[in-house]
Amino acid sequence: MIFSDVVIIGAGAAGLMAAATAGYRGRSVTVVDMGKKPGRKILISGGGRCNFTNENAGPENYLCQNPHFTKSALSRYSAQDFIELVDRHGLNYHHKTLGQLFCDDSAQDIVDILLTECEWAGVNIAMRSEVIAISKNETGYIVQTSGESYQCESLVVASGGLTMPKLGASPMGYKIAEKFGLSVLPTTAALVPFTLHEHDKQKFDGLSGISIFTEIFSEDGTTFKENILFTHRGLSGPAVLQISSFWQAGQAVTINLLPESSIDSLITEWRETSPQKSLKNLLSTVLPKRFIEALVKQKDISDKAINQISNDEITYLGQYLHNWQIKPNGTEGYRTAEVTLGGVNTDELSSKTFEAKKSKGLFFIGEVIDVTGWLGGYNFQFAWSSGAACGQAC
Repeated sequence: MIFSDVVIIGAGAAGLMAAATAGYRGRSVTVVDMGKKPGRKILISGGGRCNFTNENAGPENYLCQNPHFTKSALSRYSAQDFIELVDRHGLNYHHKTLGQLFCDDSAQDIVDILLTECEWAGVNIAMRSEVIAISKNETGYIVQTSGESYQCESLVVASGGLTMPKLGASPMGYKIAEKFGLSVLPTTAALVPFTLHEHDKQKFDGLSGISIFTEIFSEDGTTFKENILFTHRGLSGPAVLQISSFWQAGQAVTINLLPESSIDSLITEWRETSPQKSLKNLLSTVLPKRFIEALVKQKDISDKAINQISNDEITYLGQYLHNWQIKPNGTEGYRTAEVTLGGVNTDELSSKTFEAKKSKGLFFIGEVIDVTGWLGGYNFQFAWSSGAACGQAC
């Protein structure tokens, strides 16, 4: 039996942050993880460059049954705090649109920073350690792994959600919560591409790789302005990933294909400058040509000279292009999703320390709980914030 003040299950973003924070407080900390190496999800994020935070991260950027839950942690460990940490380690990074920060070189740099912090804080990391059983006794918790047994005062569950099972995702964290009497909200894949019904797939066959800047709306009124991307299976791109968190099965999404201009004003202009030109050719100057050709082929849009288009047709075009509706067949699921929606009910946890109200010394942080950020570095920031808050208390 190995004695450790704190045992953390999961060597991901939240777990490593909590480990270093607790270690610096003088706590003996052991991190256990069934994988071969730490930070696997960090390594593949952001196309291998890790969108490690978002300068604009605030409670409004998170989905949670309790919208106030994230306020305390985000205010006590902000994006600026994490930026100061990576600056101290000399990380080279760059800003992208909408407050996103990415590594210049590799996501490995973020993992290296976290591992260095853990080393300086005296943290022990045991990889290839599968958790077999957990029990509670008078002094805390006993964690039985495939390699060792640990006795700890504080047990931190940072095991993540169900996304990307090939990286070892499992429902273990939810099962631990339920074992100790905590409620777990239904889970679903979020920040995930849509699949299309067969008739729509056929309609847009050959458009894979085409990207369009749009404004996208869910049925609950949530809206994002970013690109959509046609794929072999359906629709992806930042706008689709964002709206997927707000989409329910059976619902349609509405897409404004020309969010920066009005088709009415474009046609008025074209009638004066190019009256003999075809609608197809002129629309192809503001939207991808292959996309317009597909709409014409399906007779969604008629191909006429601009000076032959009636006012009724202009009204129809405006409705079609500014309120293009598509009903997804579903999503690509946990295999390609970036995060899991739902999880351990935040009503069961302290928003200040992330300790379970029903079980002293038991903590849940990161993706395993019912907090899901927008696309763009928000989920990593919650991992840092929840990890830091827990590390100060466990």
